[in-house]
Amino acid sequence: MPTHHYAPSTEQYEGATVIEPIRGYYTYPIATLDFSSLYPSIMIAHNLCYTTLVRPNMKDKLGLAPDEITVTPSQNIFVKSSVRQGLLPEILQQLLAARKRAKTALKDEKDPVMQAVLNGRQLALKISANSVYGFTGAQVGKLPCLEISGSVTAYGRSMIEQTRAEVERHYSIANGYENDAQVIYGDTDSVMVNFKVKTLESAMELGREAAELISQKFVKPIKLEFEKVYYPYLLINKKRYAGLYFTNPSKYDKMDCKGIETVRRDNCTLVVDVINTCLQKLLIHRDPEGAIAYAKQVISDLLQNNIDISQLVITKELTKADYAAKQAHVELSKKMTKRDPGNAPKLGDRIPYVIIAAAKNTPAFQKAEDPIYVLENNIPIDATYYLENQLSKPLIRIFQPVLGDNAESILLRGEHTRTKTVVTSRVGALSAFTKKKDTCLGCRSVLTDNCNGAALCMHCKPKESSLYQQELSHHRLLEDRFAALFTECQRCMGSLHEEILCTSRDCPIFYIRKKVQMELQTSDKRINRFGENLIEEC
Repeated sequence: MPTHHYAPSTEQYEGATVIEPIRGYYTYPIATLDFSSLYPSIMIAHNLCYTTLVRPNMKDKLGLAPDEITVTPSQNIFVKSSVRQGLLPEILQQLLAARKRAKTALKDEKDPVMQAVLNGRQLALKISANSVYGFTGAQVGKLPCLEISGSVTAYGRSMIEQTRAEVERHYSIANGYENDAQVIYGDTDSVMVNFKVKTLESAMELGREAAELISQKFVKPIKLEFEKVYYPYLLINKKRYAGLYFTNPSKYDKMDCKGIETVRRDNCTLVVDVINTCLQKLLIHRDPEGAIAYAKQVISDLLQNNIDISQLVITKELTKADYAAKQAHVELSKKMTKRDPGNAPKLGDRIPYVIIAAAKNTPAFQKAEDPIYVLENNIPIDATYYLENQLSKPLIRIFQPVLGDNAESILLRGEHTRTKTVVTSRVGALSAFTKKKDTCLGCRSVLTDNCNGAALCMHCKPKESSLYQQELSHHRLLEDRFAALFTECQRCMGSLHEEILCTSRDCPIFYIRKKVQMELQTSDKRINRFGENLIEEC
């Protein structure tokens, strides 16, 4: 075993290969070939271990014949299992055999609790097997050995390239197939193949055939398996793709997404909802035009201030009181502490905030504000910030394979971006010196001094009864919505007979309920402007 003095080293080894993706929106089925337990299998197949490593200065002293050693692609030497069985390969064989038994038992198990136990067991065994390779490459760990880890990744790179070459050579028109197959992407232990066939059944059949054919080219127990087909498939970039995941041709298993902004909490809910909906339209409904139209409509609604504030809330954890660069959530916590020291955020809390409109070139950390404070004070949102800093990049990223280089101009330019709501805040610099006049509830015109305080202007007075009924109907809709949200919160608490104490700032319903509550108060004031006589008559 190597003697390690725990001193960090600058020596590095090359990691796994990634085949350059051929980006695009593929409407053909894309078969995926995966190596089963790739790195553990390589270590077993080539007998890679501390106990089988031959140092360069020891090769001649040991008198080993050429057929007794393996020279890896990284030019390291190991003895074959016929000379000495390695300790790590033996451990890995036991771990993989145990995992195989757990997976077999999982298929036959009917009890949901035991299924969860067996699934957890096979995942734990998988992690344990992969960590055997991992600790050989960890220079800060107990047993680093770059000869082993470097050899494993070198074998992995050569096998991915060999798989691509074999697939494209064998599945070609020259060999009697309808089309020339193309490997459009490969990453670490998997290869995505476009056989250019139109049906799922054909792609699955060719995938199984290719996996069996190419497995014969490698040393056992290295095995290439056909696992799934993506249909359709959106290939965005390295480690970024999405597709409908099929293991049988009758129905898709799920929509599989990798590296796409759908779960990060430092993005607002709007980003997650829009990206998910666009992916559903692209992949499930196969409607690129519908996805583009939906994205344009959301951008238009955002710029016209028609997006609910609950979708614009961003949350970040307050891990320390001060940073080298000013952070939006930290500056907001300082403002909240000045306003109400008793309810100030503490270290470890997640702080929700929205970005409000401010003077041009104001930094974002100065525009962060508490969503409840924004609702209570009717402060306008900075829609341009949300478009440019939250929504635009994820949208362009998923539409670029569909629209090409025109994605940005189509999505972020045009008529849908030219209509902006002009919003004014009642907390502006001149608000203290201005007196707000009432407007007519019918035609929205400013009431004259003679009519100020009334509900309607002289032109709308004849329609007073119908306009009052409209206001009353709107008020009832708000009451129904508030009651539904209130009941939803009670269900979340587990009781329908208690007052709501929840103040979860990560929950969108919290902000929606607060907004509807404030709209009810405004509606009450509008109704009361009609006067007691009309209210009594109705």
